[in-house]
Formats: sequence, C-alpha cells, structure tokens
Amino acid sequence: MFTGLIEDVGTLLERRPAGRSAKLRLRTGLPVGEIRVGDSIAVNGACLTVEAIDVASHSLAFHCLNETLSRTNLATAAAGSPLNLERALRLGDRLAGHLVAGHVDATAAILRLERREDDIELTVASPADLQDLLVPKGSIAVNGISLTIASLQAESFSVRLIPHTWECTSLRQAQPGDLVNLEGDLVGKFVLRREERRQAAGGGVTWEQLSQAGFG
Repeated sequence: MFTGLIEDVGTLLERRPAGRSAKLRLRTGLPVGEIRVGDSIAVNGACLTVEAIDVASHSLAFHCLNETLSRTNLATAAAGSPLNLERALRLGDRLAGHLVAGHVDATAAILRLERREDDIELTVASPADLQDLLVPKGSIAVNGISLTIASLQAESFSVRLIPHTWECTSLRQAQPGDLVNLEGDLVGKFVLRREERRQAAGGGVTWEQLSQAGFG
C-alpha cells in the first residue's frame, strides 16, 4: 500500500525483454542501503518488487510482468525516462496522501498542461471504464502521484499541481500526448463494486421506494 507522495524521481537505465515480460533497471536517490530484495516500490504508480540491488551504482532491478506492461506506460518508457518512486507504507506511517494500491487501472493521454496563476493545470483524457470512479474533489493517482480532481469534463478530467509537486515529480518533464498511469480511488472501487452487486441481485433502490420514503 502507498500514499501517492513521491519520494524520488528515478531514471530508467534499461528495459530488457524477458519473454513476454521485461526486466527494468533504474537509478535512484532513495537510500538503497535500506532497501531489501523483495521490497515493494511503486514505479510510476505500479507496484513492483525489488529483484536486485546495486549499492555502488544506486540502482534497483525489477521484473515487470506482461500484465503490468499491458496496463502501464512502463512498456514504452525509454532509457533516460524519469520515473516516480515511492516505497511501500510501513505499519504506523502517517497517511498524508490517499490510499494507493499500486494497481494501475489504465493509461491515458495528457491533453493539456497550462499555467493557472501559481499552479499548473493538468488535463487528462478519462478512459470510459474509469469514469464511474471520477468525482469532483475525489482522489486520483496519476503516475503514482496523489492528486485531487479539480473539474470533470465529458471525456477528461483536470487536476491542479502545486509548485512542489511540479518540481519534485516526473510531470515536470511531461508533454501533451504522453501517456500517464491512472489508478482510481480505492474506496470508490469498493463502493462501486457493492452497488454493482446490489443492482445485479435486484437490490437497487427504485423510484417507488424513494416515493414511499418521502422523497420526490
């Protein structure tokens, strides 16, 4: 589990095919001496397991499954690409962002990056299968960054980036057209799933029931 607060922007050194999967190696400013093989680290919002550590070069290696490659922008990241990194939460850590599972739901293209006074407004296309999880002032993880939805459009959403987020994440180097990883709010997923099951079982609230309860 993660919070969406980025600890470091690493640099992809290599992406090497391994069958239908891939091996990723990246350089990081994280304290590699404190990291162990088997630790979970969110890489652009995708939860990956540390496979090897090179303390001398400050680099980490990961095995990236085909499922991860098919759902994230790690499949197309080129050597030299900046990657947002966050170590997994430890029991007792402060939750300063929002609950982020590290399970990317979809990728989508950046539509616009515009300065709004002291902030940056980022507008991203909203995939159809993610739209039910997007609500104004709700949480969304973009490349692993915990952000708040400022506005919703029919086929896109916008978030505001404070200067600190702009300077300390990979979005500083992003351009319109770039794909970003998106993860919908975890609590929203549970609520949506429960409602889907209620509807499938015929347990949804009807207009007649609402009328009998005094509404409408």
